[in-house]
Amino acid sequence: MDTSQYLSMFLEESMDNLQTLNESLLDLEQKPDDIDKLNEIFRVAHTIKGMAATMGFSDIAELTHKMEDVLSKFREGELKVTQNVVTVLFDCLDTLERMVNNISEGVEEKVEIENIMKDLHDISTNEQQDSVAVDILEEVSENKSSSDYVIDINEYDMNVIKQAHEKGYKAIRVFISLNENTLLKSARAFLIFKELEEHGEVIKSYPSTEDIENENFDFSIELIVITTLNAEEIEKLVKNISEVDKVSAEEVELRIEKVNEIATTKYESVAKAEVNEKSKPLTPKSIVTNKEKVEEKKSNNPSAQTKKVHQSVRVDLERLDKLMNMVSELVIHRTRLEQISTSYRAQELNETLEQVARTTSDLQDLVMKIRMLPLEVVFNRFPRMIRDLSVELNKEINFIVEGQDTELDRTVIDEIGEPLIHLLRNAADHGVESKEDRAKSGKDPVGTIRLSAYQEGTKAVIKVEDDGNGIDVEKVRRKAEKVGINTEGMTENDIKNLIFSQGFSTNEVVTDISGRGVGMDVVKTKISALGGTVDVVSEIGKGSSFIIRLPLTLQIIQALLVKVGEETLAISLGFIDRVIDYKEDRIKKTNGREVIVYRENVIPLIRLNETLQIDTSKKDKNFIIIVKVGDKVVGLLVDSLLGQQEIVIKPLGKTLEGLNEYIGATILGNGLVTLILDVGALI
Repeated sequence: MDTSQYLSMFLEESMDNLQTLNESLLDLEQKPDDIDKLNEIFRVAHTIKGMAATMGFSDIAELTHKMEDVLSKFREGELKVTQNVVTVLFDCLDTLERMVNNISEGVEEKVEIENIMKDLHDISTNEQQDSVAVDILEEVSENKSSSDYVIDINEYDMNVIKQAHEKGYKAIRVFISLNENTLLKSARAFLIFKELEEHGEVIKSYPSTEDIENENFDFSIELIVITTLNAEEIEKLVKNISEVDKVSAEEVELRIEKVNEIATTKYESVAKAEVNEKSKPLTPKSIVTNKEKVEEKKSNNPSAQTKKVHQSVRVDLERLDKLMNMVSELVIHRTRLEQISTSYRAQELNETLEQVARTTSDLQDLVMKIRMLPLEVVFNRFPRMIRDLSVELNKEINFIVEGQDTELDRTVIDEIGEPLIHLLRNAADHGVESKEDRAKSGKDPVGTIRLSAYQEGTKAVIKVEDDGNGIDVEKVRRKAEKVGINTEGMTENDIKNLIFSQGFSTNEVVTDISGRGVGMDVVKTKISALGGTVDVVSEIGKGSSFIIRLPLTLQIIQALLVKVGEETLAISLGFIDRVIDYKEDRIKKTNGREVIVYRENVIPLIRLNETLQIDTSKKDKNFIIIVKVGDKVVGLLVDSLLGQQEIVIKPLGKTLEGLNEYIGATILGNGLVTLILDVGALI
């Protein structure tokens, strides 16, 4: 069977599923008794295994199957959710991710899975079964029928059934015998499950769902269903399905008061053996069956019945780029038509063009929105990273994420991940102190790192904040002088911003996390390249905030059009601080370079005609555009200003890609191709 056509689908869905597992495991570690979360993890792992097996990736299927063994121990109540067990499962996910990446990149290298398989095997065979539930059932199930029960009701199941009773539901045990002439047993079993799940939820089955899918069972099935129906109604439902020979159903009666009484006695005796330190008491969770979910939605929202389910489709990024280029071409032709229509003054033509103008504007906005992605696609990888860092550094860190629905152009999204990783690792290592140091200074032993984002005009603001020790200005000053940076005359803020200098680190010891002085330099460089800025605000003993401001999109920008000689150039308004008149007496020379003195600030001057080798004639009226990239300020000398305009950035193509002074080009309404200056590269 040729599966190559499904490879891209497998890779995309596998990465999505692995990310879901990462997030769900983090939640499960915080709430070990969350039944819904455990079921979700099991379902996703089962999906990955099935997809890998179908595609012929046996290593992935084998590793996921071993992971399922551990997860099933959680479900059976035989294994407790501990940090060590979750760490092994995270290692398993990292290994799976490496394997999927190798497939994606066409790397033939085989990922070794023997060690992680052994770790998973050791966990799953380590018998931590708690016999309390079994003892309780022996004492409570006085009404057990003469039927031989195949399914054992353990502590996990009992907790589910108890919660069902509290919500007014019943737990029904169903025995089903299929006709021995049934050809498609698994299909028939599927119909039985489907019918029952329309009226409740199947919480357990024998054989397992996996065996039923593979037709690895005889002709009998046993189920436990949480439902509002009684045993007789369940029997009637199943009997109506063809090829079902026999059905018997009975309610699982657990006397809750008796259970609690016995459980208390049992746990008191177990506590003497210090088992209670390892296991948390059960806390009731709300159980909602499929039927109740539907009823609740209907009651809360009258229009829920007609509301369509949100649907999405994956689109290749190259196609989106082509669509964007075609829309911008359409805008250009529309502008040309408008110029032609003014000379003919035809009323009908003008009215039609107005309609075309509105439609193309709406289309342009829509395409821009399609290119936008929520920051969630970047942020969702960080909780796992902070969790691993807190374990490695032996620090307790509360990680808070806010504003992940803030949208940015996908070009910015692709690039922003690396700077944020450096800032968060820096906050965990340098920012948040050890538990002992925090306790000494009267702080909560649990440190807090907050990652937040929001929109501010045409910019997106991303903040990385911690409540740690803050930046020690004197320590930074000493380090700066040690590496040969003169700090005389610098303000405190200037000194704090030295941490963004290349090769600068205040860590005396180089570790896997930090200390080489490359991280913060990367942050500054990357963000400047995206047309953004990064600032640091810090107070000793209180913590630090790194504030990133980025343009919402890199595809359509507001620009100032200028003339240099006979050439028209565009400069992004995001870089422009102000425009001033050119005056000869403002120009000074220092160290052989031209500067201007403006408001007592010395600003380097760049004559664009000389830098870009453009012929220009002397004019009486010139302008200096003061641009700012990060903390660097420069004056650009131009001949004249043509006004502000919204422009679409187009790539230069392979022939001109070596021109570092330009980020791209745009086509104006009159058909003129105009180059867009890369202010960051000029500075």
